[in-house]
Formats: sequence, structure tokens, C-alpha cells
Amino acid sequence: MNTNPPTELTHGGPVREHGGPDIWCEDLVRIYSTEGVEVQALQGLNLVVDPGDVVALVGASGSGKSTLLGILSGLDRPTGGRARVAGVDLLSLTRAQRVHYQRDVVGFVWQQTSRNLLPFITAADNVALPMVISNRRDRRTRVTELLDLLDVGDCAARRPAQLSGGQQQRVAIATGLANSPDVLLADEPTGELDDASSEQVLEAMRRAALELGTTVLVVTHDPTVSDHVRRTVQIRDGRTSTEVLRQKVRGEDGIERIVAREYTVIDRAGRIQLPKAHVTSLGLHDRVRLSKESDHVGVWADDEQLAIPPRGRPEDQHGEEQ
Repeated sequence: MNTNPPTELTHGGPVREHGGPDIWCEDLVRIYSTEGVEVQALQGLNLVVDPGDVVALVGASGSGKSTLLGILSGLDRPTGGRARVAGVDLLSLTRAQRVHYQRDVVGFVWQQTSRNLLPFITAADNVALPMVISNRRDRRTRVTELLDLLDVGDCAARRPAQLSGGQQQRVAIATGLANSPDVLLADEPTGELDDASSEQVLEAMRRAALELGTTVLVVTHDPTVSDHVRRTVQIRDGRTSTEVLRQKVRGEDGIERIVAREYTVIDRAGRIQLPKAHVTSLGLHDRVRLSKESDHVGVWADDEQLAIPPRGRPEDQHGEEQ
């Protein structure tokens, strides 16, 4: 029996499935070929982001986070696996549907402030431009609401060159939100800003997501982003490896505190990636020994790696031969 939610074809745009997560990736693979050399940027990545969530995607250079953002934005196509954004199957889009998707389903903010805005028109006109293309009628009201929400209402009549870097990025976020997208994607939005401006931009983005109900995925290497998102997902070697979830907990003293818990991601095959700090500090490499307990699994450095005879420990004396 088909349990998928109903689908809808909206005004010649892409088919959309209602319900479920706003971002869903399963076993996503992206392979690039350059001069006969293949580079696997994504190696079976899985990711789920629920509607209205604000998530930071972090990872070292070359980990695959920018490749993933390119796929989710519709600028690139995966080599294998499946991906949906706001119910849209990214692998089945026609060229016309892809234009509609990029215009109305997702918003995008680039790292380079100069890349986000047209320099010869005002901030208000930049925000209005996507709505002009979509023939949206409430442009003036929408522009005012978004600029005020992002604390740049007083910059409406200024051109980008008359704005600070932080103000430019907040206007860029307003532009990305102009057509009421389900998902806002941001690629290193604080990469060119100082700490104070970064703080303002991140807080403005979090507040906008909260009030508008927009799902936000921020790709970044900025450690301060963690203070403004509920969930941080780390990518390593083309796969999601660990997640940090934050929630408010009220203590016995009645004071609310933010508690962060780190989790390792396990895929459908049972594979996990241990945090690099744990691997290094415990001297884990090549192979490890596992022990199954009643409520957990222990991971131990291999005896031979530690120069200890395999049966050198008392608890191993009665073990079965392998």
C-alpha cells in the first residue's frame, strides 16, 4: 500500500508532497570527474531537517557541505541517492520546474555580500525584485515587514555601497525571504563579517525563522553559529558524522539553562563515525574491539595495537577463539 502523502502540481511548478520533513536526503552521492580523476564529495550522506527548524551544517574544508548546499539549492544534481526539499523531488525536476523551485520554494544567501544584492538599486528595491519577477502584488507591504523584522528598516532607501557588511547581509536575508520560501539556505553568511556583525546577522536570521516559520540551513565554519541554532550537524568525509542538539532545561533552582548533547549518527547499515577527538585521545586506528553490554556498546582499542597479548587480560581468558 502506498503511504506517501498526496502530491500537488502548483501553477506549472514542481510536484510537491505535503507533510514530512522540509529537507530529506537519503544515501546522497556526488562524484566529480576532472581530467580522468574522480573525487567523491558526498559518500552516502543522510540528513533530515523538520519544518521550522534552524540547523547549522559544519565541517572542514572539503568535507562536502558546500556540495550538499549546491544540490539542495537546485544548482547541482547528485550522482546517486535521493533528496527532497519542501516535498519537491530534486532528481525529477524539469528545467522549467527547477526555475520555479529556485524562485519560490527555496531562498539563498551567499557568503559574498556583493553577490547577494544589485549595487545600483536601493535595499528596498533589492528585496522587491524577486516579487516583481513572481508578479506578487503585496510587494510594498512585504518589503517593509521584512526589512523591519531584520532591523534594517531605516536602510530601505540606501544602496548596498552605503550599508555596512552586516546590514548588507540582513538585506540579503530579507531578499531571500521575499517570496515566502519554505526553506532558506545560507552559505557562510558571516564569512566576511566581524564578530559583532556576525552576531547581529545570526540573531536576525534566527528571529526571522521563528516568526515566519521558515526552515533554515546554515553552512558555516563560524563557531558562534552554535549559539543561535537548536541543532548542529557535522559532516566528515562526505557523510553526516555527529550532531549536537540544544534544548532548554529548567533546573531544581527554577532557572532555565541551555543543555547541549552530542550524538554520533548511525546509518542504516549500522555504521558510525566516532568524533575525531575521541579517536585521537584513545589511540584508535585501523580496527577496534567491540563489547555489547545490556544497555550500550563499548569501543576499545585493539589489544595488539596496545602491544598487549590478545589473551593478556583476565576477562579474556575464557573467551571463544576467533
